[in-house]
Amino acid sequence: MAKASPWKTATCFIIGRGAKEISLSSASGDAPARFYMNSVPAGSDIPHRLIRKSESKLLELGAEQRSNKRKLRMYIHPEVAPSCLLLMGITDLADGSVWNTMPPHLHERRMEAYCYFDLAPEDRVIHLMGRPDETRHLVVADLEALVSPAWSIHMGAGTGPYAFVWGMTGENQEYNDVAPVAVADLK
Repeated sequence: MAKASPWKTATCFIIGRGAKEISLSSASGDAPARFYMNSVPAGSDIPHRLIRKSESKLLELGAEQRSNKRKLRMYIHPEVAPSCLLLMGITDLADGSVWNTMPPHLHERRMEAYCYFDLAPEDRVIHLMGRPDETRHLVVADLEALVSPAWSIHMGAGTGPYAFVWGMTGENQEYNDVAPVAVADLK
């Protein structure tokens, strides 16, 4: 039986502007904690806050027939835990799904960062990015991260099971403020 991923029970901690000292540690050396951080400028004071998985906003997206069925959990989001500029969450693909974002899209007023996790050592995610008429790809392994600029599409397909942490920042926090791009239009 596969060991449960610590990321699948993740908690998120917002550290507000002005924090002077931060200390992170593992409760057990046998099961070390993993930490992933996103940081953006803060324009106002946001209180420190712990957000548990049970408090996150769940969106169930995609379809089994399109190989993109997934659960997206919003942790840092105006409806859950507001911040000045940051949106952050975790997307977990259903068994048998490989595509993480479908249709591909642009966030013309925000950039996005991904950190892929729970990939087996032999698996990779092929992350597509770039302008819709001039795409490029990155081959990403477990615990590797990337930045997708506002002008770039983003989508990926894995050779095995995986999930990812996503973080976005920009001039708005409207999650659905996207410009979809038809797969048939990609080059």
